[in-house]
Amino acid sequence: MTLIRPPAMHETTTDAAAPAALGWSERVHDLLERMTLEEKLAQLVGFWVDEGGAVVAPMQDRMGEADGELERFAADGLGHVTRAFGTRPVEPAGRAQWLRAFQRHLVEETRLGIPAIAHEECLTGLAAWQAATFPAPLAWGAAWDPELVERMGAAIGESMRGLGVHQGLAPVLDVIRDPRWGRVEECIAEDPYVVGTIGAAYVRGLQSEGVIATLKHFVGYSASRAGRNLAPVSAGPREIADVLLVPFEMAVLDGGAKSVMHSYAEIDGVPAASDRGLLTELLRERWSFDGTVVADYFGVAFLESLHQVARDLGDAAGQALEAGVDVELPTGNAYLAPLAERVRSGEVPEALVDRAVLRVLTQKEELGLFDERFEGPGPESVDLDPAAHRDLAARLAEESVVLLSNEGVLPLHRPRRVAVVGPNADRAQALFGCYSFANHVLGHHPEVPMGIAAPTVREALEAAARSADGALAGAEVAFAGGCGIDDDDRSGFDAAVAAARDADIAIAVVGDQAGLFGRGTVGEGCDRDDLGLPGVQRPFVEALLETGTPVVLVLLTGRPYVVDWALERCAAVVQSFFPGEEGGPAIARVLTGEVTPSGRLPVTMPRSAGAQPYSYLHPTLGAGTEVSNVPTTPVLPFGYGLSYTSFERRLVEVPTSVPTDGVIEAAVRVTNTGGGAGGDVVQLYARDEVASVTRPVAQLVAFQRVHLEPGESATVRFRVPTTRLAFSGRDLARIVEPGSVELFTGASCVDRASTARLELVGDVHRVGVGDERMSHAEVARG
Repeated sequence: MTLIRPPAMHETTTDAAAPAALGWSERVHDLLERMTLEEKLAQLVGFWVDEGGAVVAPMQDRMGEADGELERFAADGLGHVTRAFGTRPVEPAGRAQWLRAFQRHLVEETRLGIPAIAHEECLTGLAAWQAATFPAPLAWGAAWDPELVERMGAAIGESMRGLGVHQGLAPVLDVIRDPRWGRVEECIAEDPYVVGTIGAAYVRGLQSEGVIATLKHFVGYSASRAGRNLAPVSAGPREIADVLLVPFEMAVLDGGAKSVMHSYAEIDGVPAASDRGLLTELLRERWSFDGTVVADYFGVAFLESLHQVARDLGDAAGQALEAGVDVELPTGNAYLAPLAERVRSGEVPEALVDRAVLRVLTQKEELGLFDERFEGPGPESVDLDPAAHRDLAARLAEESVVLLSNEGVLPLHRPRRVAVVGPNADRAQALFGCYSFANHVLGHHPEVPMGIAAPTVREALEAAARSADGALAGAEVAFAGGCGIDDDDRSGFDAAVAAARDADIAIAVVGDQAGLFGRGTVGEGCDRDDLGLPGVQRPFVEALLETGTPVVLVLLTGRPYVVDWALERCAAVVQSFFPGEEGGPAIARVLTGEVTPSGRLPVTMPRSAGAQPYSYLHPTLGAGTEVSNVPTTPVLPFGYGLSYTSFERRLVEVPTSVPTDGVIEAAVRVTNTGGGAGGDVVQLYARDEVASVTRPVAQLVAFQRVHLEPGESATVRFRVPTTRLAFSGRDLARIVEPGSVELFTGASCVDRASTARLELVGDVHRVGVGDERMSHAEVARG
């Protein structure tokens, strides 16, 4: 796929002239015919309720607030209500009543009576006070469980729709390219197929409850230079097509996503917000996407202020509208007065406005808003954190814990004295990602309680010690914080070291604090140029190691850090990527053996910041050899994770040949060869041995989570479309070539425990949107 420059205005085509042929209903078309220009433009913008609160969007403080009161702003109608619940702490039921009353105002007091779409962030659960907070997306990737993520998405959608929210700004489908980038914790994995499979599952779950999912950030955002937020992207068209676009294609064509948000990126000098080749020719004309494209916050205005491809806001509006951006969020900086002036002058065809309005109105019709009268006061009370949601959060947290090393100390063996130390041992905020309400908003309101129960690791271990049985029953638990997250204060070292010296085992909980724009160690605008643990956390852990007490290192982070030193010296290392409100108890259950760890790394554990950017999807030339004195081999590979039991994996069925436009039907036999029950993630990889362009040394083509009792076996039958091996050829067309392919399965992307070869036969197959993209698996036990 080649990204095409934005065409000049005279090259514009529009589908607004033929509404019936494109599925616009008579009702929608009739509304459009009756609209004034001001009423049309009102449907293409949002109003940010409480915008004057905390800064939660890039350069929010420089963009200016919405013009006046909401009712005056919405005199001609309104497209979106922006973050009524997620900008400051508000009591949910009362806010839902307010939103319902405002919608009734739109119905009864505006000329056309069209309600607004209310949207909210929902990456780790609805970003609202008192709402359930689930694990961060990197934990979804570590769990490798699309079905569970789909159930989580449905739970989030249920809460949102109950409050009158219609659109969620999630999931993030950016493929991790550089762990120095702050928004890694919002991403699912470094493998595009894992991102697409799990992301599409989230979309299906959310939209099953009548809430529109919004794919972010289309496209290239995560491939920024040097891992910097809002930085230029130099990816070539092959990387864009074969890596960065794959999850979006899956979420649109297989997940049915109804909205896409353009990214802030500029790819090879062309901002995504003004790229017609991306937003119209690819998204709509090739993929047949029929939803709405919404702007990332202030993204249209950034065409003038940051990208400097527009002379003024009117020019920015014209470029974005022509490219295919239907709705400007969060306000109407460009799409109101500046765009109206350009339309009246004839510089922007009104047909472009009509096209976007038709899309917005169609979405409102599909949501049932045209027939909603919003009568009655609304809910008197709501429960946004019910037991069923907490159960989902707990299971996902458990499945996402990755055991990186273990010298036999885990599970814990009834120690008498346990030291629980470290800056993340007793902080609930350490369990949550940047887009959780706790870290996104509540950090600006320290006087407001969290609103949900979120037991810390310390609290969970102390509860286990108070229990009548279990690995910690009756143990004495001592606590000391030791140090901060990202400072150089070592004054707490002595107390923590003393606690460790007096203990049978020390559990050191270290890692990140998620935040925004420099207010954390990871999160939006919290990039790093060093992948060592922030602050003095490494010296802190090393001081604990000097006591001679076995140290179990628990990493609560939003990115992978360089921890080779810890893997060599600690008795065990456990990785958890912001596991959510039930994360503390989930980690405690893993440590005590109540739960056997089954998470697998969704991202490579790096050797150094200097080795970045790095991905397991590298060609042979990207592997470490003697031609360079700088090692590139990672500390731990993609797909890696230990267990308290053991598994044997063997390819038992592989075809000798498959047509290039066919399906590879392969079977893996997996057996629990250890003494305890546990979960395995069966991973099937492929390598295209000779191709017209260089191919990765390993490429995941399918996976399946399986739980097995001791001695139990299961056969996982994979159905893998050959399009999983597709790539952009020398002419940049997506193809599947004939030739030899190595299949292998093992414990990670580098473990070739069992291998086989097959031949792809026939002509070169040119891949189209009608081709199957997703692999499927069936599990037969016994």
